[in-house]
Amino acid sequence: MTTPKVSDIVGIINIIAPFGHAEEWDNVGLQVGNSAGPAGKIMVALDAGPAAVDAAVANKCQLLLTHHPLIFTPLKKIALSDPIGRILALAIRHDLAVVSLHTNYDVAEGGVNDLLAGRLGVQSCEPLKIGAMEELVKLSVFVPKGHEERVLDALFQFSGFIGNYRDCSFRTSGIGTFKPLEGAKPFLGEVGKREHAEENRLEVLLRRTDLTAAVNALRKVHPYEEPAFDLYPLLNQGKARGLGRIGVLSEAVTLEHFAATVKERLCLSGMRFVGDAGHKVKKVALCGGSGASLLRDASYKGADVLITGDVKYHEAREAEALGLALIDAGHFATERLMVCGVADRLKIELGKKKFEAEIVTFDGEREPFRYI
Repeated sequence: MTTPKVSDIVGIINIIAPFGHAEEWDNVGLQVGNSAGPAGKIMVALDAGPAAVDAAVANKCQLLLTHHPLIFTPLKKIALSDPIGRILALAIRHDLAVVSLHTNYDVAEGGVNDLLAGRLGVQSCEPLKIGAMEELVKLSVFVPKGHEERVLDALFQFSGFIGNYRDCSFRTSGIGTFKPLEGAKPFLGEVGKREHAEENRLEVLLRRTDLTAAVNALRKVHPYEEPAFDLYPLLNQGKARGLGRIGVLSEAVTLEHFAATVKERLCLSGMRFVGDAGHKVKKVALCGGSGASLLRDASYKGADVLITGDVKYHEAREAEALGLALIDAGHFATERLMVCGVADRLKIELGKKKFEAEIVTFDGEREPFRYI
């Protein structure tokens, strides 16, 4: 087991929630720090605020992973009289790197919105507002007989999915030919002599975003010095990617009952809702953080209720006009789930790559609003 670098963790986060899937206006990835520095102890928090940075420094962490970016808009100066300037100075002084994953984690499979849906018992979810479809690629590789399973095991980390099935592949047998040239170190055959080898052609499906990692994994385990493989862009569409989620409850309940469930499961001190308390709800739309802009998407898709945070007065009025119930569970509570979600997933991915790092979560964050 080896200690990962900050860049290794950035690479893992790019697998969990590809940075390329973030909104154009967002600022995700490394915010401050040395990408080549060690990341043997990592803290996960929602915000990169003074409390989280102080806690990371006190716990001798080398990396702070947050949902909300530390630097959201371009900085023209770094002044220690400014809150962001003080945080940056503290992080730099203590060699603390800060990496943020924001809207890329909102849309990611297993990200904020899937975590929220799971906590609230919303099933059979799909994106509420589709932003893009996954691009797919077919990889075809030629493998000498007897080495197929090792190559497939490496590729199945990234591929082999079709609907609810995994480890999907196809193979055909044939004879491959090659002549090793001067300087080659062939697995089979001799330099200067044409070789005939029994080979299998293996075909698997890949997400385009996983292509580089999959090819690297293939090269590591393939017995040939120069593996022969082909890549085919496909017109097939993969899974939909987008903001929010829409799904169903196991049974219809009143809005009042469901609102009470949301309050209990998100450990809220108080909350607001819009709509008839006795109205039955079954189809549920949700968006962690600020998702009131998805009101019309939720109504169009037939949702009975939308759960989100940061709801304004006129958005509540619009929900009334649309006949859509609305639950304002707050920005903090609907996204706080990411802390344990990211920590748990990171541990799994570190294990896969034989990295050893201590992962801690920051439990000192609190909802900024108080209720009386």
